[in-house]
Amino acid sequence: MSGRRGAAVAGLVLAAFAVVSTPAAAAPGGPAPGAIAAASTSGVGPTGRAADLVAQMTTAEQAASIVMGHVSGTDPEELRAYMEGGLGGFILMGANVPASEAELQTLTAALTIDPALPPLIAVDQEGGIVSRLHGDGYPASTVLKDMPVADTASAFAARGSLVARAGITVNFGTVADVAADPDSFIYGRALGTEPSGAAERVAAATTAQEQFLGSTLKHFPGHGAAPGDSHHAIPSTGMSLEEWRASDALPFVAGIDAGASLLMFGHLAYTAVDAAPASMSTKWHEIAREEMGFEGVSVTDDLGMLTSSGVPEYADPIANAVTAVATGNDLVLMIAGSTRETAGQMAGAIAAAVDAGTLPPERLEDAATRVMALRLQLSSATSAWTVCPDCTPAD
Repeated sequence: MSGRRGAAVAGLVLAAFAVVSTPAAAAPGGPAPGAIAAASTSGVGPTGRAADLVAQMTTAEQAASIVMGHVSGTDPEELRAYMEGGLGGFILMGANVPASEAELQTLTAALTIDPALPPLIAVDQEGGIVSRLHGDGYPASTVLKDMPVADTASAFAARGSLVARAGITVNFGTVADVAADPDSFIYGRALGTEPSGAAERVAAATTAQEQFLGSTLKHFPGHGAAPGDSHHAIPSTGMSLEEWRASDALPFVAGIDAGASLLMFGHLAYTAVDAAPASMSTKWHEIAREEMGFEGVSVTDDLGMLTSSGVPEYADPIANAVTAVATGNDLVLMIAGSTRETAGQMAGAIAAAVDAGTLPPERLEDAATRVMALRLQLSSATSAWTVCPDCTPAD
């Protein structure tokens, strides 16, 4: 794709140029060199190509492809070595972000082992309270909830371009929770204090970011109704499904309709629907897929948080990863307490569960195909962001 699109962002005009990936040598046992690039011209969509690629993978490779890992550090070579295990993604936290944008671009490039199939590289860039990247001075939820919807669109267009310019392809950045209580831990991060206003802003943030990257709605089915902080507990509410549909569901519906690529399932329980937290609930995944029509990648919130809840049933993060996949998650995420071995242990446990017959192989294949389809989709239109003085700002 040779065209370019201009947008005024904080006084700078940025241009996006699509970059065609150069086929690389295949990993042992993987697709032949150039297979992905060739498939992209065959007329088959990303899901069809993804299914073909997943069918060629071993169970162990499929399992690794649905794990998003994390380790601290800013050494590109060390992080590259970490990704050589075939993980499907990596999440950058503050301790992964070097001082300059150029250094960050070098680091994100190092995370890609096969240029024809980059991993999902993610960040929590909500802006404001939760901000990992340097240079994000754009309005965040602390003020956007009281501003016109158009301001949310502008802020997240700028934020999305900042993220994409760094070589990051997924932003866990859209908080779709509804929080009216200023004492709620999520209040300062929510885009609205009531469902309709939150829904409008979530849709605007989603549409803006999806121009540049895979955006994420969180924390499904909504923290606002469940008091407590899921970093340390499993917040719960007795809200009925009918009440939820008329209230806290609305921002998620709006974000899904706007085309969000990912839906993050929170470690919170709506006990009238399921006693288990949504991240471990087949029922909530069925609601998202069958009732709300979500077709993208479902991802857990940090499984390290669930371990920190103190609930004995969720004390083992490796077991949690297997349960998460079994109940419907496509991508499992582990940050708190993660070591260089954790992601591999999760992948090994998922593969072992398939081999033991306790996790249906079809469930793993389904998850791997969704993650692979998103990787193909994002890699087919990678954006390289540069200052473009001669571009005309978009109206």
